[in-house]
Amino acid sequence: MQVYKAFFKIIKKNLIEISIYLLVFLFFAILMTTTGSDRQNIGFEETKKNIAFINNDKESEIVAGLRDYLSEKANIVEIEDDAEKLQDALFYRKVEYIVRVPAGFSDDFLSGKEFQLEKTTVPNSTAAIYMDSLINKYLNTASIYLKYSDSASQDEIIKNIKKDLEAQTQVTVNSFNTKKANGQKYMYYFNYMAYSLFSVMILGVCAVMIVYNKTDLKRRNHCAPIKTRNINLQLLFGNLSFALIAWALMVSTSFIFYPKQMFSLNGLLFLLNSLVASVTFLSISFLISNIIKSKNAMSAAANVVSLGFCFISGVFVPQEMLGETVLNIASFTPTYWYIKANIRIAETVEFSMKHLKPIFTDMLIVLAFALASVTVALVIMKQKRTSEA
Repeated sequence: MQVYKAFFKIIKKNLIEISIYLLVFLFFAILMTTTGSDRQNIGFEETKKNIAFINNDKESEIVAGLRDYLSEKANIVEIEDDAEKLQDALFYRKVEYIVRVPAGFSDDFLSGKEFQLEKTTVPNSTAAIYMDSLINKYLNTASIYLKYSDSASQDEIIKNIKKDLEAQTQVTVNSFNTKKANGQKYMYYFNYMAYSLFSVMILGVCAVMIVYNKTDLKRRNHCAPIKTRNINLQLLFGNLSFALIAWALMVSTSFIFYPKQMFSLNGLLFLLNSLVASVTFLSISFLISNIIKSKNAMSAAANVVSLGFCFISGVFVPQEMLGETVLNIASFTPTYWYIKANIRIAETVEFSMKHLKPIFTDMLIVLAFALASVTVALVIMKQKRTSEA
């Protein structure tokens, strides 16, 4: 097993460069664990916005009732009725909405005439939409009482309006997909692993194969008592061992950070998918090792290929945020299908063949890239042997 031992001696000499990518991945893993959080339930919480309420009308009960209602839903900020000061308040976000009650509003409203409240808002503000809905809700309710309660006094109408608007509906949110929420965090763990694992494979495999692909060493090996077939088998065994060790090192930390999740069917599928990806990354690295000829090119390939594949396929930027053109291009890379399978795994809550078939299909596509890479690499090796003969 001289060749197999030499394989790992070369790996050892390049261990520092390889370890950098392992440490980068470990950093991201710890960062996601300490800062990330799983959102299992999505709720709504009402927040109060700052508004200004300017009354140029008489202090009627309808105006007082509107002000009181808005004060329950927003923070009314006292600002002097001066155009410049009001504009400054909007500009510096002291308030986001200014409502002005014009003179004669109360009489027009009570007599059923058309009326118009004046408003000034921050452009494209969600607070403006929210306050508009509150004002319309109050005034529409008041209009109904005025129309159909002729004998009621203003005080009774205001009390009825307040009672109606205080009514609330109890809402219960049931989560039927908690496994999906729980799977999001360690899905990103395995997504980021693609970049580090790919880079480590390229650096490790290329570091060894560049040495063994040197013409002088090849000629010496042909003269050695070891058969060429035996040398190739030991190199193959060395590459597979290196890939398995790199995969095991990166996967092992997932059992530390997510012990409960990894001992589940989702966790098993994540492991299987990452193992399939490791085989493909190994095959592509083998192809690259037969193209490049120097260590400088090896480092460049590790950065360009791994980063390029990962950026467009959804490793660093979620696939749902990428454009259709980018995703179409990314579909010609194995990392795209690897990430796609991870997304499906994270969303899987039923493990019937119907739900597992798309995941296994994505894995098979990733393996197809491995087969294609090895085929091209063998063709290149045959052409090199012909040219060197």
